[in-house]
Amino acid sequence: MNLLSTTYFGPVQWYQKLNSGDITLIEAHENYCKQTYRNRCVIATANGTQSLTVPVERPTNVDLNRCPVRDIRISDHGRWRQLHWNALQSAYSESPFFEYYADDLHPFFESRYDFLFDFNMEICRKVCELLDLRPDLCLTDQYLKRDMLPETTVDYREAIVPKHPLPDSSFQPRQYYQVFASRTGFQPNLSILDLLFNMGPEGIFFL
Repeated sequence: MNLLSTTYFGPVQWYQKLNSGDITLIEAHENYCKQTYRNRCVIATANGTQSLTVPVERPTNVDLNRCPVRDIRISDHGRWRQLHWNALQSAYSESPFFEYYADDLHPFFESRYDFLFDFNMEICRKVCELLDLRPDLCLTDQYLKRDMLPETTVDYREAIVPKHPLPDSSFQPRQYYQVFASRTGFQPNLSILDLLFNMGPEGIFFL
């Protein structure tokens, strides 16, 4: 069994866990943690990688890092939806499958979701549909402390992170076609969008 935190168009490694055949638990009762994939994804551009971050509202009278992740609200600050979509168009308009998937994904950058967790889960369901992933996916019904975890559960909540990820012997990035690889080299473990736009339906074979 794999235990994961919620992600915004999470990295290839995160979706590899969903495709592993094991039961996957999404932690629904942890406190929010800043500067993670919970509200950030990383894409490839002509100049290297770029982070796209969903702005969130600071809860009243509560430290952001002490707020339950399901209570985190998405902010409308700074036209971020339009900026994210424009960034994706700029980075992937020349990729083989951007136009193929654009109509499926553009609504996430038009519709307004109140809560980050709900937004992320809808994204996860759509990406699984597009890649034909059929994970055995469940949400936790309470916060799972490490000493509460069965021996068969692998905790990736603090392992799959943008900075200083922990070793993961079950994940070895596999190279696939990327638009700017001839200029920047292959960029491993980017957002699942990178794999989707570049490899299309064959993306599942790289998980």
